[in-house]
Amino acid sequence: MDPSELQTLYNIMETLSSDQKWATTYPNPCKPSTSWVGIECKPGVADSHHHVTRLDFGSPPNPNCKKTATFPSQIFQLPYLQSVFFFQCFTKTKTTISMSKTTPQPSSLQQLSLRSNPSLVGSIPSQLFSTLSSLQILTLSQSKISGAIAPEISKLRSLVHLDLSYNQLGGSIPTELTELRNLVGLDLSYNSLTGSVPNTIGRLGMLQKLDLSSNSLTGSVPNSIGKLSSLVFMALSNNRFHGKLPFGLRNLKGLEYLIMDNNPMSIELPTELGQLPKLQELRLANSNYSGGIPASFSQLSNLTTLSLQNNRLTGTIPVGIANLSHIYHLNVSKNLLSGEIPFDSSFLKRLGKNLDLSENMELCLNPMEAYEHAKLGIDVCNRSNAARAGDGVTPLKTSQGRVVGISSRPDHLYFLCFLFSVCWILNIS
Repeated sequence: MDPSELQTLYNIMETLSSDQKWATTYPNPCKPSTSWVGIECKPGVADSHHHVTRLDFGSPPNPNCKKTATFPSQIFQLPYLQSVFFFQCFTKTKTTISMSKTTPQPSSLQQLSLRSNPSLVGSIPSQLFSTLSSLQILTLSQSKISGAIAPEISKLRSLVHLDLSYNQLGGSIPTELTELRNLVGLDLSYNSLTGSVPNTIGRLGMLQKLDLSSNSLTGSVPNSIGKLSSLVFMALSNNRFHGKLPFGLRNLKGLEYLIMDNNPMSIELPTELGQLPKLQELRLANSNYSGGIPASFSQLSNLTTLSLQNNRLTGTIPVGIANLSHIYHLNVSKNLLSGEIPFDSSFLKRLGKNLDLSENMELCLNPMEAYEHAKLGIDVCNRSNAARAGDGVTPLKTSQGRVVGISSRPDHLYFLCFLFSVCWILNIS
């Protein structure tokens, strides 16, 4: 190895780990017979030296990080370094992401992954975005990084995956972020981001995963999201979104997961969601939706999970929901639904405890499936009373159990009287 590169490597090792006396134990760390786990080297193209291309610390069998480990800014001085992984390295001693003044321009680093480092604090230096022009994967998750996302992030034009989740980031999502046209995955969840989602988010045409959940984002979901035709996963739950969902959502034909729980939407459920043929999970709970469950939801043939609990939904459950052969989790509890449940015994048994219909006062069960009523927490329908009322079915009291009610039609009464008379005469004789 080049002597200066070797010394830089030893400095990094001493900063991070006390597992070994690195300089004496590994005098030739890139030599195959003496190399250590956690380091990868490759021969240079323009010279005869081996160069460090990968560092991996914190997850076995790689070297452990010591309690006093701090972020080694020297990693940016290794000219051929392509990948860095620090997992649970900074757990006891507070440290920040720092950049050395002698950092080469540009860096060859393609992946920087720092996960589960609770003592990693401070902001992301804008110099990092300006320097790492070759970066394709940036993961700085599950730490205590704060501050705003600098607009210089737009300089990471090669970025494919960006994960800044589970931190303490604040401020708004910078519009400049939507200039990263190669992004496939964007995860900003579990932070303290505010403001609205940039209207220009539709520029991220290659995006497959978008997770903005558990922030304090406001406003409506921007119309341009309908342009994200490659989107497979979208999570916007636990924010303050409200207002109509964009009509263009129906264009997301590849969307498999739509998770939007816990938002004060205060609208009717959009029928357009029934036009997403690959949708597997639809979670819209605790969001003040009103109106009925659209019949178009019965067209979601790949649906496995439908969560609509704790809203203000009214009307009946669409009959077609019972024909969704892949569904295994259905929760419509704590609504204002009414009428007879359109599910037969095989459907009820298949879902079992994954079916929750509770706290819908006017919802009731077909008398033919009455044996299930105790498990479901709802009453059995009284069809005879409903027939007289002419406006649907009404539930029996729980204490009535499986009683269905006797019809009061005159011809039925005459027949019953006739049977009683015959039995009385036979007894006398």
